[in-house]
Amino acid sequence: MDNLLYEKIDEIGIITMNRPKSLNALNAATLQELDTILSDIATDFSTKVVIIRGGGDKAFVAGADITEMQTLTALEARSFGKLGQKVFNKLENLPQPVIAAIQGFALGGGCELAMACDIRIASDKAKFGQPEVILGVTPGFAGTQRLSRLVGKGIAKELLFVGDQIDAIEAYRLGLVNRIVPAESLIDTAMAMAKKIVSRAPVAVQLCKAAVNEGMDMDLDSATAYEAEIFGLCFATEDQKEGMAAFVEKRKANFVGK
Repeated sequence: MDNLLYEKIDEIGIITMNRPKSLNALNAATLQELDTILSDIATDFSTKVVIIRGGGDKAFVAGADITEMQTLTALEARSFGKLGQKVFNKLENLPQPVIAAIQGFALGGGCELAMACDIRIASDKAKFGQPEVILGVTPGFAGTQRLSRLVGKGIAKELLFVGDQIDAIEAYRLGLVNRIVPAESLIDTAMAMAKKIVSRAPVAVQLCKAAVNEGMDMDLDSATAYEAEIFGLCFATEDQKEGMAAFVEKRKANFVGK
């Protein structure tokens, strides 16, 4: 990998967007590498949680690579947008929970990358925005869709139409991020949350993610019926038997992910 780093600490996979000289801007090569890494993680049952972070201390991802996009034709731009959407959809639907640890700039494609993650933890120095209209374009990696689903149509339209950056406090107020922490404790906070998730029943965690993601596109009756199905499915697992036995016996559960 030329643009990303991947390491695994126990059962936690850590993806680092590693183009600090360009503020980790997303070019086609970076998206393709991320696609490859996500395919590997999806079939690695020993990885229970994933953290995505930016290399360096200035940016999570400052956006898509403008120098690469500047000369694209209309057809090439559409293909680039579809590539980003495909990769971010894969990220959103990864079986494992994904935590975005956001320091510095998360603009344009970087904000879209963060929104495709399940949980967003921001440093107190983070900046967010969809400034594409300043460049004469729209978001292309599903930013118009995920932003409106996270913060509501009215707020999303304001951010999209105006294109201004917002700080971490405003992002938290709008519901764009889950929590804000001091920059120096960002990774430790993300790791602590990841370790806590790892300690829970892996199958149940993954089914919770599936229920939320799938249910968002259903009417309430269909979504609750889907929830009932996966709730019942949990009772076919060893983890359900272990978890409930541990509760009754007043001991810590030892989940095996089956």
